[in-house]
Amino acid sequence: MLTLPEIVTRPEQPYAYIPFTVRMDQMQTPADQGFSSLFPFLAGQGIAPAAAPFYNYRRINMADTLDVEAGVPVGLAGQEGEGVRFGTLPAGRYATVAWHGHFDGLVQATAMLIGWCRLVGHEFDMHARPDGDYFACRLEIYETNPASTPDPKDWVTTLAFKLAD
Repeated sequence: MLTLPEIVTRPEQPYAYIPFTVRMDQMQTPADQGFSSLFPFLAGQGIAPAAAPFYNYRRINMADTLDVEAGVPVGLAGQEGEGVRFGTLPAGRYATVAWHGHFDGLVQATAMLIGWCRLVGHEFDMHARPDGDYFACRLEIYETNPASTPDPKDWVTTLAFKLAD
């Protein structure tokens, strides 16, 4: 199930992340890419997540590779190390939609959000280069922890794509 798209204003948000580059056909479930290293590293510094974890798609080239960040909002930045970095998600207007179901439905949910934005004239905060489309912030937020909610029909994932000012 997919909610209706809407525009929301998000404040800037400090976050911790592990960047990685992957081919689209090698993209796996969220738990398999970065989070298994990120959470123990933060716990070792006494840093608790401030909200749900996410992927931030920074560069997308569907025919080649994606640059992605496995991240989580935090209250304060800590010491970087072991591949973990800290940054700030930008404030601004975001096009959002929530997908209820297994992660494999996110491709269609993403296509719907992109199509809706094109239809109503919203432009993403991104720029194109020969090696792909670079986004200011394109989030896939994993609202549900599959470990505590094992039934995929109960999972919720929010897409939040920053719009151009």
